[in-house]
Amino acid sequence: MNHNMTFFGETVLCIGAHPDDIELGCGALIADISDQTNVVCVTLSDNQENPLLTRLVEEHQESMRILGVKPENDILRQFSTRRFPAARQEILEVMIELKKRYHPEVVLVHTGQDIHQDHKTVTEEALRAFRGTTLLGFDVLRSSYGFFPNFLVEVSEKAVQTKIKALRAYTTYEDKYYFDQSIIHATAIRHGALAERPFAEGFDILRIVGQFGNQ
Repeated sequence: MNHNMTFFGETVLCIGAHPDDIELGCGALIADISDQTNVVCVTLSDNQENPLLTRLVEEHQESMRILGVKPENDILRQFSTRRFPAARQEILEVMIELKKRYHPEVVLVHTGQDIHQDHKTVTEEALRAFRGTTLLGFDVLRSSYGFFPNFLVEVSEKAVQTKIKALRAYTTYEDKYYFDQSIIHATAIRHGALAERPFAEGFDILRIVGQFGNQ
């Protein structure tokens, strides 16, 4: 019989560049653990400089609500989309403040294989800010190159369906292929197959800080 490695944190901090990144990358895991631990989600750009995305903040908040994230733990910042590299010091300072405020045991950010300039900046600055903390990288599909998960977390079928429901809140993006529920479902099955489980979400290991025990 296969056994899962058990990991836990009193606070799990998720950091994404844009609205929808966190939900796409690890929405099912959030849905599974939001009633067990303190999940804090920080999105660094609200995308409100784009006049076509006026509903996005409201959609994002509804999406997070569906996943079970408390309103006070759903944090939106106003960094300019596609300009993160120019603001990397300010982004680093935000992350250092998050570390001081929440003391997370696990931090989830973008995969190191992501080629979007904003996503890359988030990951690079997280590696600097959270030097002594476990960091795992999630994939948002549309902007990764060569992503293959080496840390697989089993999730429930209910959580996968909750993730799909949460993403439906983004009516602004309903025509985007990566929001198609069949793709979301198939990705969870594929990652599950890699782990020999029914469903899983996949991450790459950016840093693991652990301690071996016999209990």
